[in-house]
Amino acid sequence: MSLIYPVLAQVLLTFVLIFRMGSMRISAIRSRQVRFRDVALSGDAYPEDERKVANNVRNQFETPVLFYVLCGAAIHLGATGTLMTLLAWAYVVTRVVHSAIHVTHNRVPQRFIPFLLGLIVLVLMWIVVVARLMTV
Repeated sequence: MSLIYPVLAQVLLTFVLIFRMGSMRISAIRSRQVRFRDVALSGDAYPEDERKVANNVRNQFETPVLFYVLCGAAIHLGATGTLMTLLAWAYVVTRVVHSAIHVTHNRVPQRFIPFLLGLIVLVLMWIVVVARLMTV
């Protein structure tokens, strides 16, 4: 069950970002920076800071989906040892760093580094699970 905690941390990150995005959207509507009709079909009319957060929220449903499936499979197969737990936490840390960069200054080359590291960690985790599957 050691993988549950990094999964919960990743879920928490996603919820924090969703609530931040919602707060920013409400603020933009209340301050009349945008009107409902301006954002009915696209979020392009929202201020740049909100769009950064919204883009990052969408990112939380890309590679993290593979992370969630992987953790479920790892738990089912019993591939939840120390290595897998450390890799899972490493993945979550890279997602937090990626998100922090994305929603602030959003320098793409700087943001790419934690994204790539997280992707490498995710691939390593999949290799561990597939190796475990081959021994079952």
